[in-house]
Amino acid sequence: MSTVPVYPFVSIVGQEKMKLALILNIINPTLSGVLIRGEKGTAKSTAVRALAHILPAIDVVKDCPFQLLPGEARNVCQQCHCMECRQAILDGEAVETIKRPIRVVELPVGATEDRVVGTMDMEQALKKGEKQVEPGLLAAAHRGILYVDEVNLLDDHVVDVLLDSAAMGINTIEREGVSFSHPAWFTLVGTMNPEEGELRPQLLDRFGLCVTVEGINDPDARVSIMERRLAFDEDPEGFCKRWEWESRDLAKKIEKARHLYPKVTIDRETLYEIASYCMDVGIDGHRGDIVILKTAKTLAAFNGRTHVTRPDIDTAAELALPHRVRRQPLQDVVMDIDRLRQQRQTA
Repeated sequence: MSTVPVYPFVSIVGQEKMKLALILNIINPTLSGVLIRGEKGTAKSTAVRALAHILPAIDVVKDCPFQLLPGEARNVCQQCHCMECRQAILDGEAVETIKRPIRVVELPVGATEDRVVGTMDMEQALKKGEKQVEPGLLAAAHRGILYVDEVNLLDDHVVDVLLDSAAMGINTIEREGVSFSHPAWFTLVGTMNPEEGELRPQLLDRFGLCVTVEGINDPDARVSIMERRLAFDEDPEGFCKRWEWESRDLAKKIEKARHLYPKVTIDRETLYEIASYCMDVGIDGHRGDIVILKTAKTLAAFNGRTHVTRPDIDTAAELALPHRVRRQPLQDVVMDIDRLRQQRQTA
């Protein structure tokens, strides 16, 4: 286990919406990830790595290239011959498991589909009937975080593959009529600078949540950022120790929310409220409604409640709607969402 100090998530100054969106996706991976839009130097990558660092370690089959639990491994082992412990798993024998930290897998801008999805030895498959698979980045990211910097510069087809896997929790490798599938549950985090080009609306819509980050303009906050960073650089272990209790409290709160989420309820009247919200801002399709519903339930769980409230819906809409609103070029979507929320609160 790495002992290299990581800048604490709880010590990051500002960027509250970004931090909240990341936490909600950790609690509920079915939100299909978060897109973070904005300038560089605003703690995007720092926040992702820091959040992963405070999460509890996970159990995996030792040396498993797919990051599987024994219960997950049987189905994968029935399909391919990639693991030495394959026969033991198929025979129901005990296999060695280890604990390891949550991983942050970074996807390079020039990544090809094969690098992301994985490849298959077709000669082995056709001659011997055995599937030999070279796992891709989606296998490495299973039960972790997949971080895609400058996602708008990736090939659209690669982005499609990422979003499909993030939504379904499964990655499928298909070659010459031969296919292989493995679990791929991960938290997808994409970042982009809009000045370098936009994602197609169809791809934007597939990201569950979207936040815009900017440099902080408050002088006191900027001074705090400098002071904390300097303190971390000069004494990483001591700085992390100062924030240890808050980090543990957040980790416990996230774990509690994961268990509480299935118990969260929402009444039918509130569902109409969500539908009305989406119709008022002109959302195409129904994905926005569903994401607001899931986000509101996740917010309730994160705050220790088993019932969704009006503020949950308002916050969920701020995170789930900005990138889905039909708009003219240069129209300020964030302001539109905030204005609509204020109008609805006074209605």
